[in-house]
Amino acid sequence: MSVEVIRARALEGVAHGFLTRSGGVSEGPYASLNCGIGSHDDPAKVAENRRRAAEAVVPGAQLVGLYQVHGADAVAVLDGFDPTVRPHADALVTNRPGIALGILTADCAPVLFADTAAGVVGAAHAGWKGAVGGITDSTLLTMETLGADRGRLVTAIGPCIAQANYEVDDAFRQRFAAEDDGSDRFFRDAGAGHAMFDLAGYVAHRLARAGVRRVEIVGADTYADDTRFFSYRRATHRAAGDAGRQISIIGLTGNE
Repeated sequence: MSVEVIRARALEGVAHGFLTRSGGVSEGPYASLNCGIGSHDDPAKVAENRRRAAEAVVPGAQLVGLYQVHGADAVAVLDGFDPTVRPHADALVTNRPGIALGILTADCAPVLFADTAAGVVGAAHAGWKGAVGGITDSTLLTMETLGADRGRLVTAIGPCIAQANYEVDDAFRQRFAAEDDGSDRFFRDAGAGHAMFDLAGYVAHRLARAGVRRVEIVGADTYADDTRFFSYRRATHRAAGDAGRQISIIGLTGNE
């Protein structure tokens, strides 16, 4: 089975892709394109999966990644960046061709950014903590240091857990209300002190509020589709133990 790459219309002309779990070499609960370095999968198989993923999106590029911490820090990848070091952060940006920025998810929202006029791209991991904490804002600010214009760039939010499967409690809801008084519309009451949260919708709202004019939501649900996506919450509900991670990638080829 070949590597499956989901592409966004908003990022047409930019080397990018939201990858599924298809087309790799891992087995068992990690079958097959598990790109999670921190998983309990065979490291050699993860390395091969990551190589295949990068080649499917930005052939010949150097894949770089992060030690993701559900925070709001973004890192610029410039000349001299060591690809063997994974900074503790949740977003990467670059204006250098030949670099593939990789973000891992398994229910959180991967967000890809591009300003083709400036030649700047970015990738962010937006879990709920990062989303409300401002990871997309930090990504935009870091891209601007390289010459990007947030009013000109386009973004795409990839596969993540959908509202229909993202049940949260009132304490969770109140965290958002305390940080963002426009957040309540992204919660649907589910009774008995619970609600269903629209993560992709909230991330899109934060991007629009920050001045991004074009935001696309890909719309695939990682929790519901176990044949195509890894899901941390699904694995937890099934008491399945460790979950794999899919990767989302964006890069510059010099032809944008």
